[in-house]
Order: sequence, then structure tokens, then C-alpha cells
Amino acid sequence: MKDLSIGIDIGGTNTVIGLVDRDGNFRAENSISTSKYTEVEDYIEALTAAINESLNSVTENFVLKGIGIGAPNGNYYNGCIEFAPNLNWKGKVPLVELLNKNFRVPISLTNDANAAAMGEMIYGAAKGMKNFIVITLGTGLGSGLIVDGKLVYGHDGFAGEVGHTIYDPNGRLCGCGRKGCLETYASATGIKKTVLELLEKPGAKSSLSSIPESEISSKKIYEAAVAGDKLALEAFDFTARILGLKLADSVAYLSPEAIFLFGGLALSGDYILKPTKKYMEENLLKIFKNKVKLEISGLMGKNAAVLGAAGLIWSEIE
Repeated sequence: MKDLSIGIDIGGTNTVIGLVDRDGNFRAENSISTSKYTEVEDYIEALTAAINESLNSVTENFVLKGIGIGAPNGNYYNGCIEFAPNLNWKGKVPLVELLNKNFRVPISLTNDANAAAMGEMIYGAAKGMKNFIVITLGTGLGSGLIVDGKLVYGHDGFAGEVGHTIYDPNGRLCGCGRKGCLETYASATGIKKTVLELLEKPGAKSSLSSIPESEISSKKIYEAAVAGDKLALEAFDFTARILGLKLADSVAYLSPEAIFLFGGLALSGDYILKPTKKYMEENLLKIFKNKVKLEISGLMGKNAAVLGAAGLIWSEIE
């Protein structure tokens, strides 16, 4: 009988569900909208239905060993999502407690980027590494820190919020309520804001100006950059300069072997990777120069956060 675990990645827009075996093979996948539900109880009902649909789709005999969840501001210690700026549900949401009413199996919750880091370590390009960082460039900027082979949680479960380190105290308003957080610049949302600001400058010329504001995305910006659009290329350079600077700070704290970029904006490949590497190297202490690899996640095209969330269960069993 096969041991399976469920990995759940709760994003600001969508939630992805995967039924995964110990080797990282997906036996079933499903997804629901996250942003559609303003009340967490309605979301739990939809999530439960999607999980049951996935479980019922598997024809072989299996044992469900547990459910692992990666979510913004997910607290491993208390099973709550706490004050997540990119989710509709504010305050402290007892997610594990609510889901345990429907599933009598072990349930573990962590930060969504921590789950991606776990996935990278178990199944991805960080196999064999004990010190690395995963940066998720999606709606916001998440980060998972692995030190000596273990996820860093800190005393309260919230260690490693690189996206909410401040780049400019007088800068863009962040969903957390402060100004100038890194994620307001280096994320799929951040690069879109940069493009909109550049388009407002006198004499700005770009193929992106013909696209309705609501339809501009990091993918469209990438496509414009590939076509040689100077404004799109400028937006990538601006984003990379800020990201590289803050990654240099992270290296000073942790001295990782590698940093992996994951998520929608990371799909831009060298357009974000090369300039970020350049600016990171420029800002590193001499003792760290040319020591830290900066790479795209080895799980692009797969769902690192889902795999990592499922991996929480395997690591706890072991």
C-alpha cells in the first residue's frame, strides 16, 4: 500500500493541491481560487471539496500520512496564518484547527516560501546542500532560509521575511502597512508598478503602453523585453538592482552556498537572473564575492511549494 501526503500551496490568487508520494511523484493535482473567498469558512469548505476530489481520483490503494500546507505568514508553531497582507482573511486564522475538523490526519503549516525551500532541498537543485535561500517572486516576495539543513523559524515562527526588509522607508506602500518593503519592488506585482511608473514619464515609449493597465503582467513585460523594448528592459534592470542589493544583505547574514529564484517573475530567466547577479556581486562583502551561486529553481515547471509542503509530512514522520 502506497504512502501519500497532500501538499497545499496557498497563494494570494490561487491554491494548488497535490497528492504526492515519497519520491515526489504527483498522483493527483487540483486547484481552487484563493481570492474568491472573503470568509475563511467558505474557503475551507471549497478546499475540503477539492482535497476529497483528489483523494477519490486515485485508483490504487494508499495511506494518507498527512497534509502539509505552505501559506503566506503561515506559522509552523501554532498552525495559524497571521496577518497575511496578500490574503482576504485578516488577523489570526486558525487554519490547521479548521481543516482538522474535516481530516483526521496530521496537518502541518509553514510559510509558503519555506515550503518551496523544503521542496528545493528534497527534490530540486539544492539536493545535498545544507545552507541556501529560496526567493519566491510571485504576487509578493517570499523567502525560505535553510541553515545547517534545517528551515529557520526563529522563536515565533516568522524568521526569514526578506520580502519585508525595507529598501526605501519613503517608498511604495506595502500590503503590510509599511512603506518601501522589498516585495513592492522585486515581485511580479512590483515590476508591474515599475512599468506603470516608467510609462508616466514624459516621452515614454513602449509597446506596453498599448496594453490596458489591468492586463499588464510580468509575463507581458518579459515578452516585451525579449522583443527589445527599452522600457521593459529598464524595468528589469531597476528590479534587479534592488533585489541584488538586498540579496547581498542576506548573504552577509547567512553565508549561503546558493540562492534560488522561484515563481512567476523567475520565469523571465536571464532577464532577471543576470542583472540581479551583477548587482548582488557589486554589493557583497569581499569575503563573499564569487562564492554564492544565484540560480533559477530546479523545480521550475513543477510546483516546489506543493512538493515542499508535502515534504513537511515526510520530514516529520522521519
